[in-house]
Amino acid sequence: MNIYKNIITIESGKRSGKPCIRNMRITVEDILRWLASDMSFEEILEDYPELTKEDLLVALEFTAQRNQRTSVSLS
Repeated sequence: MNIYKNIITIESGKRSGKPCIRNMRITVEDILRWLASDMSFEEILEDYPELTKEDLLVALEFTAQRNQRTSVSLS
């Protein structure tokens, strides 16, 4: 099922239903972990040529939107 900009997909039987990139087995979480480990966009795209820069940007945007919807006021 496409759920975000025709790039983020969720399938119950794939990667435990985690949001993936264009029906691949690469999850949004994978991308975030690579970036957190100090990989650059260029390094990710070199290691995973099936990804595009747009995929990476949409993964970040999707995460930001998801966090905005689930944020809780701590005051």
